[in-house]
Amino acid sequence: MADTPEAFLEPPGCDVLVVGCGNLLRGDDGVGPVLVRHLWERGVPDGAKLVDGGTAGMDVAFQMRGARRVVIVDAAATGAAPGTMFEVPGADLAELPLQGLHTHSFRWDHAIAFARWALGGDCPTDITVFLIEVAGVEMGAELSAPVTAAMEQVIDRIERHFLAPLRPDADRDVTVEFTADGYLRLDAATAAARFPSDAVAAVLRDDEFWLIPLRGPRSGGLLLKQRTPAGDRSVLVSEVLRHSPLHGVFRGCWDDEQTALRIPIAGGRERDG
Repeated sequence: MADTPEAFLEPPGCDVLVVGCGNLLRGDDGVGPVLVRHLWERGVPDGAKLVDGGTAGMDVAFQMRGARRVVIVDAAATGAAPGTMFEVPGADLAELPLQGLHTHSFRWDHAIAFARWALGGDCPTDITVFLIEVAGVEMGAELSAPVTAAMEQVIDRIERHFLAPLRPDADRDVTVEFTADGYLRLDAATAAARFPSDAVAAVLRDDEFWLIPLRGPRSGGLLLKQRTPAGDRSVLVSEVLRHSPLHGVFRGCWDDEQTALRIPIAGGRERDG
């Protein structure tokens, strides 16, 4: 063991670690792991790590080793209205009275305290905790409506404040290729920035072809598939274009308001010249 390479002992680290704590089998208590699954379907940017922490608080503590920023999501049982969301910034963690917040014997605050003791300098200092008040924790139950609604709010906050800064920048104006065999091809940067879940909807609207990102495969739609080692993607759109097939390179523009890549196709084909 004395010959173990020093690199093996370095903390693995990541820019953002998102940990969902709770028991999937007990209704609203599983909101943390469910949230992690939704984030995974949306697409994980480079530098981020998602962890289903379950109910193993010590495992959560060691997952934090070397992370630059940490987000922990868990259920709460404070007596507040179901679906109430608490955001606990890292600066308040030491002072906030957290006794009795939820049902685990080894809670997220225990995990943080243990991590500070066990990890020393490798323990993150930028930690944010989101807690969602439960409606019920019956064995085998689904997430309740108020907890599901609160979870969506937390997902949006995590995406906006923690994950979006890690996603690659992309130009608003892009070029795409419609192939003779019915595929639409996107470059790697556009796919990673605009369509991170790899799930899309393709529609014709007037004289435009729209490619719309979906939240994940469970949303239905079409799937972008990797076609090059660099990360370029392609999606089969021949069914959408069966009455007006396209072939060649076209210019498109990202529409923030509609959250869609809009590709004008009036006049038929724009051949690659």
